[in-house]
Amino acid sequence: MKASGKPRLLSLNTYNYRRGGSDAAFLENDRLFSSHGWDTAVFTMHHPKNEPSPWSEYFAEEIEFGFKYSWWQRLVMAGRIIYSFDARKKLARLLDRFHPDVAHAHCIYHHLSPSILPLLRERGIPTVMTAHDLKVACPAYKMYNHLGICERCKHGNLLNVAVHRCLHGSLGLSSLIMLESTVHRFLRIYEGNLDRMIVPSRFYGEKLAEWGWPRNKLIYIPNYVDAERYEPQYRPGDYFLYFGRLAPEKGVDTLIQAAARLGVRLKIAGAGPSETALRSLSGQAGGVEFLGHRAGDQLWRLVREARAIVLPSKWYENAPLSVLEGYASGKPVIGARIGGISEMVRVGETGFLFESGDVEDLAKALQSVTTLPDGRLAEMGRAARQFVQDRFTRQQYFERTLDLYRSLGVQLRVQ
Repeated sequence: MKASGKPRLLSLNTYNYRRGGSDAAFLENDRLFSSHGWDTAVFTMHHPKNEPSPWSEYFAEEIEFGFKYSWWQRLVMAGRIIYSFDARKKLARLLDRFHPDVAHAHCIYHHLSPSILPLLRERGIPTVMTAHDLKVACPAYKMYNHLGICERCKHGNLLNVAVHRCLHGSLGLSSLIMLESTVHRFLRIYEGNLDRMIVPSRFYGEKLAEWGWPRNKLIYIPNYVDAERYEPQYRPGDYFLYFGRLAPEKGVDTLIQAAARLGVRLKIAGAGPSETALRSLSGQAGGVEFLGHRAGDQLWRLVREARAIVLPSKWYENAPLSVLEGYASGKPVIGARIGGISEMVRVGETGFLFESGDVEDLAKALQSVTTLPDGRLAEMGRAARQFVQDRFTRQQYFERTLDLYRSLGVQLRVQ
């Protein structure tokens, strides 16, 4: 029963803390609807870093792949990755107490597993999911491996995942994920139990449709930032900035080579598995500075004082928040022409594009920004912030998501 008479939202995600962009979106979606008078609940995995939650007694047992486990524990976890009876059982208990009008899933893949989706359908709960990555099509999330962009599994032969060791170069893990995806495809566990899939970029909508997702299930709702939380600085600085994860698909090696070729200053804020290799690559290129992980005021000051933000990605990026955060801070963006980045950059107005992985083309873009008068760059920074304020707002996201929930026949009344 709903004693409050308010609409109820259940949000589902692996973690209940900000580990990455998808987790931030999950947390913000819950807070956003709560601020509009909804009753909300969350279902995640237990984790020491989780934010406190009144629903934590129902959370699934923790799985962390970096931990050392016995052979028996690893065998149990392998089964839970494919189909977690624990997560399904815990969610059933939560649903006995909290009866949502709608459920919104984010990243649930290995730790919770999609075993929870049939349960939501059995309970008659309309369920949507946000595609923060390409996992519902590509078993390895990114359509990217050591060979570069990879769509070899498009026509159903998932053996490629193991053959090319697409998960961390590991044959064992890649084989497990191949088996997981084979089972999920056979059961149609995503397509058969989700009412809609939200895509934050039009590119992802087209890509999932290419891989067989029904177009009428794909709904475009872009990401957003609250521009008022960001202090803009339109005066250009004297360095370029990359901030984010240091991993092969992020293309930071391309950026280091382009910056070294021109001799421009480059600051890199972030950490990840490629850091050692990238430091080695930078070699004697004196203008490259590694700052490690930065967050909060330290990060936003770096963004504000940069000349431009650079996203040199090599994989199919979705709709990077770093673009919107750079814009909100009054900075133009130099982005790779790949994935959803292309639709976020207005060339010559809010930034520039270059061919992904092309050192020479990126060097030309860096040179253009280096030689542009400061006044012109300031104009671009103002246009970038205005673009965010016009097209990527919190209220627009709320209204679009609310319309989606309503389209599923959910009666939404706030008293």
